[in-house]
Amino acid sequence: MSATPRQLTFDELDTPLRDTTFVVVDLETTGGKPGEDAITEIGAVKIRGGEIIGEMATLVDPGRAIPPYIVEITGITSAMIVGAPRIERVLPSFLEFARGAVLVAHNARFDTGFLRAAAARCGHDWPSFTVLCTVKLARRVLTRDEAPSVKLSNLARLFAVPTTPTHRALDDARATVEVLHALLERVGNLGVHSLPELLDYLPDVSPQQRAKRHLASDLPRSPGVYLFRGPRDEVLYIGTAVDLRRRVRTYFTGSETRGRMKEMVALAERVDHVECANALEAGVRELRLLAAHTPPYNRRSKYPRRGWWITFTKEAFPRLSVVRAPAPGALGPFRTRNLAADVASTVAEYTGLRTCTARLPRDALHGSACPVRDVGGCPAPPALSSDDYAATVENARALLRGHSDDALRRMRERIDELAAAELFENAARLRDRTVDVARTLGRLHRLAALTALDQLVVARPDGARGWEFAVVRAGRLAAAGTAPRGTAPMPVVDALVRSAETALPDDTPLRGASPEEAALVLRWIEADDARIVDASTGYCSPARGSGSWLRWCERAVNGRDSLAAPGYPGDG
Repeated sequence: MSATPRQLTFDELDTPLRDTTFVVVDLETTGGKPGEDAITEIGAVKIRGGEIIGEMATLVDPGRAIPPYIVEITGITSAMIVGAPRIERVLPSFLEFARGAVLVAHNARFDTGFLRAAAARCGHDWPSFTVLCTVKLARRVLTRDEAPSVKLSNLARLFAVPTTPTHRALDDARATVEVLHALLERVGNLGVHSLPELLDYLPDVSPQQRAKRHLASDLPRSPGVYLFRGPRDEVLYIGTAVDLRRRVRTYFTGSETRGRMKEMVALAERVDHVECANALEAGVRELRLLAAHTPPYNRRSKYPRRGWWITFTKEAFPRLSVVRAPAPGALGPFRTRNLAADVASTVAEYTGLRTCTARLPRDALHGSACPVRDVGGCPAPPALSSDDYAATVENARALLRGHSDDALRRMRERIDELAAAELFENAARLRDRTVDVARTLGRLHRLAALTALDQLVVARPDGARGWEFAVVRAGRLAAAGTAPRGTAPMPVVDALVRSAETALPDDTPLRGASPEEAALVLRWIEADDARIVDASTGYCSPARGSGSWLRWCERAVNGRDSLAAPGYPGDG
């Protein structure tokens, strides 16, 4: 028999509704189009904890006559707005009144549309308000039988509120306040007690899904990794979070709409967690746990060492081969075999290996046995001597190592030639292949520069005037920690280095590091606010690598400039 779920206390929730400030606003206008019509009246009520703490109401001179049918609806005539302030004077007062509050309106899209348009005309930046629409909330809370229509007047009658809507801004805002309180009372009975839960609330969250919300109640409010476990204690799903309790709780609310996740939650019996020092450690531990458990409800990163690599065959006249396991000097990893084969054929063609690989394209690129059964392997092409062929192989190796970008320059020149001959489709295909080669090389060179370091210590601000640290060894995260504000950082660094994991590198391109983990670490240490504290050797990328081509790749992909324009990166 399952345990009875307990109601969470307000201390366990984010922004309790009783502590949330709402500003309920209503507008009257000259029509229904924000870009063409104008505001004639603003009414707003500020509430917190069920009490009114302020009101604002004013007529607004729209700068035009009010249409007769609008006068009939609202009762606001052109004579009434004589002497009223223009929106340029009213809007700053309203924005100050609503500052820091949740903006509420009945059909909020209409009201916020007019307010945004007014702000744009007045030259004001529109604040990033959290907006709650009582029409949408009513549709989520009330059944069609109970409320066939969710017009404000109908809801006012349904909930028997003391204020009657009159199509005047302040009266309608006051009526919306009463309707909001009635709706909040309904969702409160369903366990919605915080602002995030209110915004995420959906009626199709099953009682069974909400009942499991207690699984998140004991989780800490810190970065980490969470693991949903099933009835046989098997790991169903793994994820990371900056705030473990908040993130896991979303799986039991309307914010979770993915069918697979709802199915997973239905099977889950408990949630384990691993607290982490920072987001980087959480991301790395997630990758390692995914590889260890391969949970059925995770779609990505379960096989971090899968991929395709381009390497040279071990024979007298080496060919390029696409393989699964990385070898010394290999290029990769690639997500698909086809992409690896396309890059391999391009590298071969523009480094001088074209004759050899063109004769045996499939065999050469996919690593099958050469049909020429000489003892020494594939013979040298008739047009090349052994020494010349060895030179072409060295050209290809130099490209892969970042010692030369001559092949990329030849690709660029060929693109220019094709474009000049108006063979634009051929030029575009070669452009895309060149981008694939340059980006793959750039990624490999950056990862190789990281994994080449036996030890690297990096610090980043934590946003609270403290520091986050990472100790990286051969591309692996070996230790992570923090020095809160007021804590001397170097003793923390020394302790992390002494306790860091030992890395055992090998002779593969990334020295045995997982490509996904190395890439995650690289993104963290390449942030603008990252600071190198210590490094075993200099941290650098190859001078003739493809790094200078990344800007060209961006231009090529975005099509902002002509590929034949002068001043290519890599020149000079």
